[in-house]
Amino acid sequence: MKLIAIVLPQFHQIPENDQWWGEGFTEWTNVKKAVPLYPKHLQPRLPLSNYYYNLMDPKARQWQAETAMTYGIYGFCYYHYWFKGRQLLEGPLQQILHNQTPNFPFCLSWANEPWTRRWDGMEHDVLMPQDYGDEEDWTTHFYYLLEAFRDKRYIRVEDKPLFLIYRPASIPRCEEMIHHWRILAQQNGLKGIHIVRTLGGFPLANQEGFDASMEFEPHYTFAHGNIKYPWIEIPVKNKKHLAVDYDKVWTNILERTPHRDGEPVYPGAFVNWDNTPRKGYNGLSTVGMTPQKFGWYLTQQMARAKHAYGSEFMFINAWNEWGEGAYLEPDHDYGYSVLYEVKTALEKNGM
Repeated sequence: MKLIAIVLPQFHQIPENDQWWGEGFTEWTNVKKAVPLYPKHLQPRLPLSNYYYNLMDPKARQWQAETAMTYGIYGFCYYHYWFKGRQLLEGPLQQILHNQTPNFPFCLSWANEPWTRRWDGMEHDVLMPQDYGDEEDWTTHFYYLLEAFRDKRYIRVEDKPLFLIYRPASIPRCEEMIHHWRILAQQNGLKGIHIVRTLGGFPLANQEGFDASMEFEPHYTFAHGNIKYPWIEIPVKNKKHLAVDYDKVWTNILERTPHRDGEPVYPGAFVNWDNTPRKGYNGLSTVGMTPQKFGWYLTQQMARAKHAYGSEFMFINAWNEWGEGAYLEPDHDYGYSVLYEVKTALEKNGM
């Protein structure tokens, strides 16, 4: 079992965010301004020792990798932002490739959504539109990815680089694009590409051409769970904030019949969920999480991954989604307890 933790690169300053959100904006900006909305609502979340790192600092990336390795994380899956040739937040990955450090396995997930002001309730205010183009654009995208695919640290399946697409149903000619990429991969000395569609909180489509699917939690369960959640409405200054019981989300995940349908499925896990740092009372939070609960549920999910799914990988949301309450990194309240539970879960499963 190889645990892959998803990594958000938005912990460094870029000109676009300065323009859209204010000078010096990073994900830490949202994290620091968060406030508790109800009793026992753990906000703001504080990194241990106030380590508000900058991912353009190689020491920060090395610390992340060494910490992850120590507690049994196999590799990172970095979000990749590509808008018909224009990129955002690409700096950390470019440095990882150029400097060949840290020596830690990684793969990429194309977060192919348009950027909007969704975080502050203005979803129709598009900041960066998404246009998928045609064969020429697909070729340009492939050759950008090729350097990463050839990297010795890149995670592979049957010697093929593993590449995830976050919202494949949004791509008009997705199957054609994937076929085009496979041809280019062969032409450039690769054995192919292992392309994985993400099963998340968006509508699912019947699409061909993928090698596997990944259950992105808790979004997949929120949207496609087998039971309806008893949403908890919490009054916040004459308004309502929606919350959901942490245990019931995880119970739904563990009771789900593995989706096979003839293709491999990589199961997911999540640490916690609370995106109120981004969206305030309009966000959604889980209630009742503790590191010990997370460890217990992760132990069960790892056993299911091995015996029910027959999966080589499990994807954890996330390594550092601080603005969504989904992070493995040590914090002020729990220290390294969450990471300790990961290591313990691996040991209990004989891994």
